[in-house]
Formats: sequence, structure tokens, C-alpha cells
Amino acid sequence: MNAIGQASTPKFAELNSTLIRATAVAGLGGLLFGFDTAVIAGTTQALRVLFSLTPSTLGLTVAIALWGTIMGAMLAGFPGDRYGRRDSLRGLATLFFVSAIGCALAWNWLSFVVFRFVVGLAIGGSSVLGPMYIAEIAPAGWRGRLVGFFQFSVVFGILTAYFSNYVIGTLHLGAVEWRWELGISSLPAVLFFVMLFRIPRSPRWLVKKGRLQEAEQALAQLGEGSEGELAQIIESLSTEHSEGSQRLFCRQYRLPIMLAVAVGMFNQLAGINSILYYVNDIFTHAGFSKMSGDLQAVVIGGTNLLFTILAMLVIDKLGRRMMLLVGSVGTCACLLVVASIFHTGRHQGLLIVPLIGYIAFFAFSQGAVIWVYISEIFPNRVRAKGQSLGSFSHWFMTAVLAWAFPILSAHSAAAPFAFFSSMMALQFVVVFFFFPETKGVSLEQLQRRLGIE
Repeated sequence: MNAIGQASTPKFAELNSTLIRATAVAGLGGLLFGFDTAVIAGTTQALRVLFSLTPSTLGLTVAIALWGTIMGAMLAGFPGDRYGRRDSLRGLATLFFVSAIGCALAWNWLSFVVFRFVVGLAIGGSSVLGPMYIAEIAPAGWRGRLVGFFQFSVVFGILTAYFSNYVIGTLHLGAVEWRWELGISSLPAVLFFVMLFRIPRSPRWLVKKGRLQEAEQALAQLGEGSEGELAQIIESLSTEHSEGSQRLFCRQYRLPIMLAVAVGMFNQLAGINSILYYVNDIFTHAGFSKMSGDLQAVVIGGTNLLFTILAMLVIDKLGRRMMLLVGSVGTCACLLVVASIFHTGRHQGLLIVPLIGYIAFFAFSQGAVIWVYISEIFPNRVRAKGQSLGSFSHWFMTAVLAWAFPILSAHSAAAPFAFFSSMMALQFVVVFFFFPETKGVSLEQLQRRLGIE
């Protein structure tokens, strides 16, 4: 492997209470991201009956939030650069709240679709600004784990959504059950908004805006208040300004652009969100009852959380590239087994086993790596735009697959899983030959390694 792909020994700094709190608050955006992404799984059957949805319109109902997510991911970089990462997250907290209340009170299919589009805007924006904020406040030796905490929060939000659906289902609320399932997320949205007033702004954003005294204070609060740290950030940004253009799409950034688009697309070509959105329908197709499907979904969510925690513990030791390679092999094999079960119609009662294996491998690899990797590979001057591009590729593929999944499944339950498996085989080849390792170096040093100073 060339110099770009060589691993480095992380330099560890101590974590202080402000850094931990700031990471946790940004992670609340990830929790809402995960909750509002997955909660739809428990409502698809009720929505299908209430609004007389066909497989195509059901796909649109699920996917509409994702088209909002695409727009949110594309646009989030602009307020993120102008108003700062922290203050822009407050706007997203407001959108999370409005959409939760709106979906709970939706009076027809069109109003429901509109408010699901709004939550998509918030999800897309948080997928850009949350990891970016954490990456910019984190010491190099902890960056993988701290940015990985955002993914942990997403996964915890998914588990919380499944568990919430299960608990609400036991209350036998009848026709209004789905409204409670969607509206409950308004509570963490309020908490997210309030807690954002208790964390500092990104010091790198403050330096970019010329607010050096505030940047120095923010670094001190975060435990990185050395003159060398501030000087390094200033030097990096000075070099960027002297080189001029802040355009993302230019020859200089072709490598990080390729990496961001690839990691974003392959994350969804693994099939993860399609499976999470329709997990109840998948189990129903295999002969499970709704209540049993809800419980199986909780098991899936718990596995996702457990292996995300494991990934966070080792991501700065094993490295991003190795984890992607391991995950490619594991998810490919498990998806083949699921496809075989549906193709043959045999052993459907054991469907949970390969799905748990699939979720475990995904959570340990793509799930933990995506937001860390995208937040690392772009220089300060285009990081917001680069993060938006990576998130766009991720959410565009999510929207396409979420719309297509019920249509393909209606013709062949095995076909989507066979396709996802083949994509994971392709991912292994792409990662092996093209993906550099990024662990253990500062964002400024990483720019020099990738040749994008």
C-alpha cells in the first residue's frame, strides 16, 4: 500500500466534560435521525389500509422523507457555513418537532406526505452538520470514536423507534396507534433544541470567520487550548485562502469526491435502510404476526446497537478501511442466505438468524464508518460542501431503493437481497483498491496525505 493507505498510530488527548457534552448533544440529532428514519416501519400496515396504498404508493409514502433528506443534505452546508454548525442544528431541532406533531395530526394522505418530507429535511441536515461539528471539535486520536458516537446515536434512535412501536402496540390504541408512534419523537426534539444552547461553536468555523478570540476560548473549553492547535488551524485556513477557490468540483478534490460518493452509495447498496424501513413487512411475508414482527424488529435494533458499540471501541485501532473490507464479506454472505430462504420458501422461521448476522456485520463496518470517513477526507474550506455531497449520494440511493423495494418484493421476495449481496461483493473490490486509511492523524495532516492542500 502507498503512503496514503498506511496506518498511523493515533495521538490520544484527554477528554473533558465540555467535549463529552458537546458530542452527546450533537448525538441527539443522530438519535432523532435514527428514530424518525425507522419509526415508519411500525406504521406501514396501518397507512396501507387507511390510505388504500398500492405497493407503488406505499413506496412513495416511505420514500418521500428520503427525498426531503436529499434536499436537506444538499442545502445544509450553506447555513452551516454562514451561521455555524451549532446554530444551524437549532433550526433542524425545530423541524424535527414540527414534523413529529404534523405527522401525528395528519388529516389526509397529502398532509402526511408533506410532514414526512419536512422530517426528511431535518434528517438530511443532521446527517451533514452533526458529524461535521463533532469532527471539528474532536482531538485526532479520538475523532473516529467521537464521530462514531453520532452513528451510535442513530442506531440507538432506530432501536428506540422499534421498542417504542412495540410498547405502543401493547397499549391497543386501535386506529390512532400510528399517530402516537410518530408523534412521540417531539419530546426528544424539544430536548435537543434546549441542549444546543449549552455547547460551544466549532473552533474551526470560528477561525474561518476570523473570530480568533472566540476560537481560542472554544478550544480551551474543549481541552485543546494550546497555542499550537490554534496556530495549526489558522495556518491551514490561511493556506486555503491563499490558494483561492472554494469550489468543490475541481480536479484538486477528485479523490475525496470519489471516496465520499462511493462510501455514501455503497452504504445504501448494502440494503440497510430498505430492510429497516420494511422489516415488519419482511417478517410478515415470512409468516410472522404483526406483534411478533415488532418484537423481531427490536432484536434487530438491539443487534445493531451492540455491534455499533463494538465498532466504536476499535475504529481508531483497526482503521476505517479494514472494517469496510470485513463488513463487505460478512454482509454479502448473510444477504445470500436471506435471498436463498425467500427463493426456496424453506426455513422461513429461521429468517431472523441471517438478518441478525447481516445487521451485525453492517453495524461493525459501513454503519460505523460512513459519517466518520466523509467528515475526515475534505479540507476545511470545502468540508461542509463535501459532507453534503457524501450525504446526498447516500440519501439519493436510499430514496431510490426505499421506493423500489416493495415493488421488487411484490414480484420476488428474494430479488432485492440477491442484488444487495452482489453490491457488497463489488464494494470489497472498490475499497481494497481505492480507499486510503484515515485513522489517527489531524484533519490538517490528512489534507497533506491526500494531496489536497
